[in-house]
Amino acid sequence: MKHSGLQRDVLSLYRKCLRVSRTKGEARLHFEKYARNEFEKAIGLDKKDFSAIEYLMRKGQRQIEMYSSPGIKDIR
Repeated sequence: MKHSGLQRDVLSLYRKCLRVSRTKGEARLHFEKYARNEFEKAIGLDKKDFSAIEYLMRKGQRQIEMYSSPGIKDIR
């Protein structure tokens, strides 16, 4: 199945979240659960609401940058 450009971007963001979670040691499961919950919240969005999707993508990128910092040990 072919994905649209925006769908590929969303999947890429999710993979990036999982990669960052691998750097967190024992807190890995907390980071993965948080990412999964955030993505599941957005499931109900209209797939044609591009502005909302792009907003959530930007928000997710900022969160990844913040949480990828070595100073952040856990998320709850």
